[in-house]
Amino acid sequence: MTFKVAIIGRPNVGKSSIFNRLTGKKDALVHDKPGLTRDRKEGNAYLGGMSFTLIDTAGLEKAETGTLEELMMVQTNKAIEDADVIFMTIDGREGVTNLDHHFAKMVRKYNKPTVMVVNKAENERKTPGIVESYKLGFGAPAPISAEHGVGFADLYERLAEIVEKHGLDGEEAAKEEHTDIQICILGRPNVGKSTLFNSIVGEDRSITSTFSGTTRDSIYYNVEYKGGMIQLVDTAGIRKRAKREDFVEQLSVSDTMKALQYANVAIMVLDATVGIDKMDLHIAGEILDEGRAMVIVVNKWDATDEQAKSNFRALLNEKLEYSLSQARFCPVIFASALKGEKVDKILEAAMTVYAAWNSRISTGKLNKWLKAAIETNIPPLSDGKRIKFKYITQAKSRPPTFAIFTSSAIKGLPDSYLRYLRNSLDKEFDLKGIPVRIFLRKTDNPFEGMDDQEGYRE
Repeated sequence: MTFKVAIIGRPNVGKSSIFNRLTGKKDALVHDKPGLTRDRKEGNAYLGGMSFTLIDTAGLEKAETGTLEELMMVQTNKAIEDADVIFMTIDGREGVTNLDHHFAKMVRKYNKPTVMVVNKAENERKTPGIVESYKLGFGAPAPISAEHGVGFADLYERLAEIVEKHGLDGEEAAKEEHTDIQICILGRPNVGKSTLFNSIVGEDRSITSTFSGTTRDSIYYNVEYKGGMIQLVDTAGIRKRAKREDFVEQLSVSDTMKALQYANVAIMVLDATVGIDKMDLHIAGEILDEGRAMVIVVNKWDATDEQAKSNFRALLNEKLEYSLSQARFCPVIFASALKGEKVDKILEAAMTVYAAWNSRISTGKLNKWLKAAIETNIPPLSDGKRIKFKYITQAKSRPPTFAIFTSSAIKGLPDSYLRYLRNSLDKEFDLKGIPVRIFLRKTDNPFEGMDDQEGYRE
């Protein structure tokens, strides 16, 4: 097991830029606005011949009791406790500030091996922080520029000295931990996504509070489940575009959508205490449009009375029937993330819809189903002619996509008949909780033009 390094420092010294540079990814949000990072984020980092776990943390600030800043400091303190090495980071252009002194003193209390990192030091003549950093008592600094990729050889030397001195395991680059499936948690702000995330992983990895929009960037955590490894992703809440307050919130939403694009399954979280609004439907629509399998979790179920529960069930059924017909058969779990009620059912449901999302159906079974389906409900007339369905094949999985070939024009085929076919297909092959896609193509040869999606219908 490789060692852990926590990047510590006041806001806006470039901790997330260092995290992105060493992990080779752009998982941490970067912006000129200070205090962007709130949760601790972990990633596999590589420096020279060493590999280690790197932890990005919230900017350390003095915080009053009961504030969001206090919760951020709790997460930062946990990162320091978990780490084997600290990267005490300052802004080289600004030099050492009183706040740097305050938190350097805090880091020293943990008595952990520490590397003094002076970031934004691409021009040493304009970097007063290099000399001033000696005042903090962590020895010779490693001047770097995370933005420009400068000085990382010096950082390697400082870290290598600590690794050798303390016998840490980091000489051989380790392979990234393989995950079988990625599941992201989505929903509006304050529906309990982070509480649900923490409940599933079994520890407080994401900050939870009553403040709307607490989570800003996506938090990734690997969970072992029935012999496999799942990567669970907590994401920022999505609000209506008109209500997004600033560019930082837009970055957070963009990060959420990126997590959805790479996910296999999306857990859509609803708040039982506030009902369902247009934004919930919009988010669910985004999940389906992206072609992801979906599980619906109605959170805070314990906080509603029997009448409210009955009303919510009726409203949900109505929305699934008329507004989100493709999600009509999605698994729905009524849970309490805070109390842990029914949380154990969520990953089970996610794995079920993942199996369906990833499935392939033989051509023989598909054509047997198609024959029975059109005998049960004869296709309508199109331009005075009966549409003849000749052949069906599965074009791809993830999500299951099917091509039906016809011998006549398909322009007159009503959407209602396609819905009938899709619903029948769902029922026959148990494709619940996933968007099933069907496109039609007029051809005499069922194998001709397989890449041509003319006449695509969903």
